Order: sequence, then C-alpha cells, then structure tokens
Amino acid sequence: MRSDKIKSGFEKTPHRSLLRATGLKDEDFKKPFIGVANSFIEIIPGHFFLNEYAKIIKDEIRKNGCVPFEFNTIGVDDGIAMGHDGMLYSLPSREIIANSIETMMNAHSLDALICIPNCDKIVPGMIMGALRVNVPTVFVSGGPMKKGYKTDGTPLDLNSAFEAVGKYNKGEMSEEELYYIECNACPSGGSCSGMFTANSMNTLMEAMGIALPGNGTILALTKEREELIRKAAKRVCEIALDDRFKIRNILNENAVRNAFAIDMAMGGSSNTILHMLAIAKEAGVNFDIKNINDISKKVAHIAKIAPSLSTVHMEDVHRAGGMNAVMREISKRDNGTLYLDSLTVTGESLKERIKDAVIKDENVIHTIDNPYSHVGGLAILFGNLALEGCVIKTAGIIGSRSFTGKAVCFDSQKDAIVGIMRGDVKKGDVVVIRYEGPKGGPGMQEMLSPTSLIVGMGLGADVALITDGRFSGATRGLSIGHVSPEAAEGGLIGIVENGDTIEIDVDAYSINVKLDEDTIKQRESVFKPKVKDIQGSWLKQYRQLVTNASNGAVLKTE
Repeated sequence: MRSDKIKSGFEKTPHRSLLRATGLKDEDFKKPFIGVANSFIEIIPGHFFLNEYAKIIKDEIRKNGCVPFEFNTIGVDDGIAMGHDGMLYSLPSREIIANSIETMMNAHSLDALICIPNCDKIVPGMIMGALRVNVPTVFVSGGPMKKGYKTDGTPLDLNSAFEAVGKYNKGEMSEEELYYIECNACPSGGSCSGMFTANSMNTLMEAMGIALPGNGTILALTKEREELIRKAAKRVCEIALDDRFKIRNILNENAVRNAFAIDMAMGGSSNTILHMLAIAKEAGVNFDIKNINDISKKVAHIAKIAPSLSTVHMEDVHRAGGMNAVMREISKRDNGTLYLDSLTVTGESLKERIKDAVIKDENVIHTIDNPYSHVGGLAILFGNLALEGCVIKTAGIIGSRSFTGKAVCFDSQKDAIVGIMRGDVKKGDVVVIRYEGPKGGPGMQEMLSPTSLIVGMGLGADVALITDGRFSGATRGLSIGHVSPEAAEGGLIGIVENGDTIEIDVDAYSINVKLDEDTIKQRESVFKPKVKDIQGSWLKQYRQLVTNASNGAVLKTE
C-alpha cells in the first residue's frame, strides 16, 4: 500500500504513535487509508451541508474495511464575490485548492481519494489536485439546488436576482418585486439550479467517468443524493488498491474530448473551457483550444438549460433521463462524437454505462433529429482581437449570431458597471471591458453584473460585450470572454478606442476590430499596459505566475 510509507516497519514507530493519537488501533494499520477531501464551507449554499455528507462517507468507508481521513479545502462563492474586489480571488482559489489536495495526499501517502466538491472553482481545483496525486479517486458532488418560483409559477434562479437589479434600476420593477425575488431565487442548499459553472462541471465529471451516474443532476439534500454518496464511498474502498482506477487511467485524452462534447451538447458555462484546458494540462493531455470548434461541429446542441433562454433547470434534466440520456442521444451520430470505450470509475465502459438510457421528456432533452442547433452550444472565435482565441456561450445568445458595432471601452468591471447604469451604453454598441484577465485583474473577474444589467435593461439583443475577463455560467447575451492575449500582456484589446468598429461573426468563428495595419502599429508603439495597484500578497504572486485564458490560466512551473 502507498500508505505503508507512514505505517509499516519498526522505523515507523513514531508515525504510528502519532496516528494512534487520532484514534487508530492495531487492526487499522492493515487497512487502506482513504483521503476524504471535503469542501465544507458555511458561506456557500452548495457547501454548508457537506460536513454532514462527509460523516456519511466516512461511516461507509469504515464499514467497507478502510480508514478515512477527512481534510478540507477553501472555496469562494462566485455569486457573493461578484461585482467587487472579492471576485479577484475566485479563479486563484482554484490553484490553492489543487495545491492543498496535492499537499495533503502526498505529505501523508494516502492510498485513495474521494472528493466532495460542488461549486465554481472547487470542482476543477480538486480534479487538478487529484491528477497530480494519481491514486484511485472517486468524485461525488453535493448536488444542485432546487429552482425557485414566482407567485405565478415562473421558475426563478440566481440569474433572476442579478437581472432583477437591472430592471429595478431602469424602473421596470418595484422594490417589493425585487425583494420577493431575493427571498425566493435560491430556495435551498445546493449548487445554483441552472447550467451555471458548478453544474456544468458536475455534469462533465460524469462524461469524464470520474463520478457516478447522477452526480450532476440529483438534487442536493435528498434521499436519492444520500444514496449516491453512500455508493461513491463504497466504490472508493473497492478500488483503493487497484491501479487500473488511478485517475489518470480514467481521465485521459478521450475523457477530455468526451467532456467537451457533452459541454457542447448542453451549452455549459464558458468557464468550462478555462477549466477543462487546465485539467487537460494536469492530465498530460496535449489539447489545443483550436480543437474545441472541431468537436463543436460534430455535436448537436440538444439541451437548453437556464439561463440560456430556458426555464429548464437541473432537476428537470434529471427527471428527463439525466446525463446518461444526453450522452446516449449524442452518441447516435456515428462520427466519433464520444469515445465509448472509455473506462469509468464504476468499472464499466461509457458505452456500457449509457446503453439503456432513454430520454423521458423530449421537451427537456431534444433528440439529435430535433436539436436546438446542429453545432455545439460553445464556440471559440479568432481574429486580430483574439489571436489566441476567445470564448462565447452560443447557447446563451439573444438575437443575431453576428454583430457590428462601435466600441465603448472600460478599463475595469467596476467602471463598466458605473457606465452601464449611467446610460453610456446604447443600442448597437460593443462594450469592451479589459484589464480583467488572469494577469490584468489579476484573477479574471466574472462579468455577470455588467451582462445582467445589459439584459435587465432590455439591451440583451442589441449590445455585444467582449472582455479579457470571464463570465458566470449565468451570463447570457452576445457575451465574449477569455480574449487572449489579454490587455495586460499587450493584447490588441488594450489599444481599442471608443468608436472603433468591431465585427463579430459567431458562425464564421471570427472577431476583429476594423483598424488598418498602420493604425495598429502606431497605437502599439505608444501602448504601455496598465498595472493595477493591488494589496494582497497572494494576488501579486498569482500575477507573476499565471498564463492567459487560452492556456487555462494555469500557473507557470518552469
């Protein structure tokens, strides 16, 4: 056993003495040691109950002949951090989480790992850390939140609350209506109820084979979720000493491609591109952002989930057949859409896992013969504004898939929010928000507040927004993020001026500012990227080490 490094032989007498102080007995030293990586955090709705789930998991691990050791990671609630400097810490928290998993597992030579994530950066951070450790690993998330309802039965979610701010600011909503939405948009514990970043990543774990069926769609705080958690705990004990189930044997190149395919089929959060690129690098997979459009062209977009102009939420997807039904349906295209021979953590191939799945409600999960689009719900655009690419959630587009307009530039999200609320942005404009990339932010803030204001003010179909920052999974509209190179590293987005014409054509995968070469050279000759004055030591370290979004915003190690 890997854990023999800390428990076997006479020379490990001091180690065993310390372990006995935690409650271990003679018989325990013959058992596999299981790391239980918990992300219990009281301020995050998807995490405040995970301490109770960890108790269930540890109890099941003991019943199945292993010894659990729980440890915790940090986490940031993106919704609470949204719209202020707290968001600077969100993406960097992914690296802290990955580092903490690597540190705890390797410092103590634990044999296997079960991870309990749920929201935002915590899921990819745990996956990245697990890949570094490379032991048999099972993931089981806390589960999605229920959707809320208006008094007329219209579904509500977190995005409803953000967009209500724009409507209230415009005078189209009363204070009483705003308060009702505040109190009812997030009615229970769990990851936010639509296809936001957390639920996007939780469903992609099923596609990658590192989680059990139902991981992305079974509601939090239900008996069905508790049963899934027990099964996951039992499974980690079954595979604890089986090298076939080391996570790198499951999460390989084919698994990465399967994840991107499912992402396209469901129109997941644009953040998934950022995280999957980072996960691919940790898995040792040579995957370029340019490959994503090739996958998108093969995959029909068959599930449109809130906030993408839809009232469908994760609980509806589960009722309609869950991820297995989605995967089974898109696998019907005989074009290599999915790598069905891929091993899953349950021991079956992906083909075996999904073979009996059926769509139970075609209003929720469409067939490939009746898709929302014959191409995927995410796309990568290239052009002089994004030589290394940028990302758009095509599933969330309101209005035309092409747009030409005049630039209205802001050098921070904060300035953009003030400008939008002041009325600086008009129909036909392209809002440019820069110096919010991984290095420029630093930390790559999400732009949910600006995009929600635009939609809430009735401009969703008439205004485009581009940024070197990123978007919440709740974002909708013609919103383009992850522009690379970013302004802080000298990208062309940094020299765009108010009034410049920007052309966007999603179907041509293109984005350009209409400037001649002489003008570009003249502006570049005098351009000096802005460097924000920041106080936090961690953010200063992060700024020195982080790469741009097209490289997954991973930290340099060389």
